Amino acid sequence: NLDDLINVKNSASLLNRYVVGVSAVVAAHSLLQLLISFPRLLRKSPVIQSRTHAWLLFAGDQVFAYATISAGAAASGVTNLNRTGIRHTALPNFCKPLRSFCDHVAVSIFFTFLSCFLLAASAVQEVIWLSRSKY
Repeated sequence: NLDDLINVKNSASLLNRYVVGVSAVVAAHSLLQLLISFPRLLRKSPVIQSRTHAWLLFAGDQVFAYATISAGAAASGVTNLNRTGIRHTALPNFCKPLRSFCDHVAVSIFFTFLSCFLLAASAVQEVIWLSRSKY
């Protein structure tokens, strides 16, 4: 019964909030990097101005990549339980009546892992820049 599913307090909602929170912070970090870098690209000046700037970007990307991977991993485990049903308790398979919601959650988890990969790639790029810089 759908009413029973809606009335059941789902502890997974905290994990979903964590994913949304981490994603929002990562999006703000990425937007700030874009707003700082884009004018420099238009002026054809170096995007990374100093070693300190590169280290700050590297540290930020590392922290956000780890936060993103932890959020995605936590959410994927709970989403899998919701999709298959929780056999050791009386909770039913949430995704049968809420298939569209569960599909959207799965897509958001995919994008969470994609953003983690892109943050890691950015960190590698900054390490390469730091190893080649003469500052």
